[in-house]
Formats: sequence, C-alpha cells, structure tokens
Amino acid sequence: MPLVPEVRLFLAEDAIILWARLEATAGRSLPAPYWASAWTGGQALARYILDHPAAVAGRTVLDIASGSGLVAIAAAMAGARAVTANDVDPYAIAAISANARANGVVIRPATRDLLDGDGDGAEVVLAGDALYDGLMARRVMPFLIRAADRGAHVLLGDPGRQHLPADRLRPLATYHAAITGPPEDAQIRRADVFAVRATTDTLQQR
Repeated sequence: MPLVPEVRLFLAEDAIILWARLEATAGRSLPAPYWASAWTGGQALARYILDHPAAVAGRTVLDIASGSGLVAIAAAMAGARAVTANDVDPYAIAAISANARANGVVIRPATRDLLDGDGDGAEVVLAGDALYDGLMARRVMPFLIRAADRGAHVLLGDPGRQHLPADRLRPLATYHAAITGPPEDAQIRRADVFAVRATTDTLQQR
C-alpha cells in the first residue's frame, strides 16, 4: 500500500470477483467484502498512527469496522498496550487474524455489534473510513461522540465523504497520494485524519 508500506495485508486482486466466488461457495447472498480492500481513509489513519505513536502507545485501543485490520495492526505496531479489532462480518475476523499473524502482532477480534455503546472503556477509539454510506454514518458518528464524551481519544480517517460532520471534527493531518483502495476510491488522492471532539468542546467553541 503506497501510504503504509510497513504493513503487509492479504487483499483481493479484484474484490468483486472474490465476492461472487464467496457467494457461489456459500450458496447465498453475502455482504460486500469490505475487508478485502485497504480503504483510503484507513490507510491515512494507519499512516498517522505510525507517524504519531504517542497517540496509542501504552493505551488500550478499539478499532471499529476494522475490515482488513489495517488500522488495528498499525496501532499494535505503534506500541498500543492492547488492541481490539471489531467487525461484524466473520470473513473480516478471519482476514484480521491472518493479517495480524503476517505482521507479527497480537490483536483481539470482536464480532459483537458495539455501535450502540461508547467503546467499552477503550482509551483510544479508531475509525478508518467508517462513514462510507449514510446508514453507517448515522450509527458510527453518535458512537464516536459518545466515546469522546466519556474521555476516549477518538481518531477518524476519511477521504472526504459526504457524511463528515465538520463541526464535530478537529483536523490533524492530510495525506496526498495515489492510494490503492476499492474500485470506487480509484480517483481519490487525498485523505484526512481528524480527532472527534467531545460535546462539551463543541459547545464551548460555539
């Protein structure tokens, strides 16, 4: 991956063909294999973590919508005390486990839907490209705000999708690169990393 050459991942050469093969094998419809691509916002967030290890070092970390495990792996490589990678797709959990082994790091997978909570006490909550559609954004952003409100350090990587709530975000870094991701991201050349601001911070600024 252009932005994160330190991390090795098992990825699909063509996620659409992989999806069709998985459905043929399963004999039923399956969710899109988001875990089989390195999403642009996730690459940016992983890059930021590796460049700023103090953001996670010695802390407990939760990576939501982890997909391939890229961001979780970066957190483990940067010295996080413990890393949990959360995804509800069992194929993603298998990919996370394989990719963690490939990079020599230990990551605890979690398959339960956590988005109605506030991060289960994790000191750092990470979300790489988790606002990819309106339905997901309407669940993820309230979750991230609840985590920030209880005192977690919350970081979001995003390539400028339309669901970003600008008033809740503090820009931290911008990355420009010919980023390899899923086909729908082929023309994306910029991705940003933000800190999610707690409700009290937002009210004080107003």
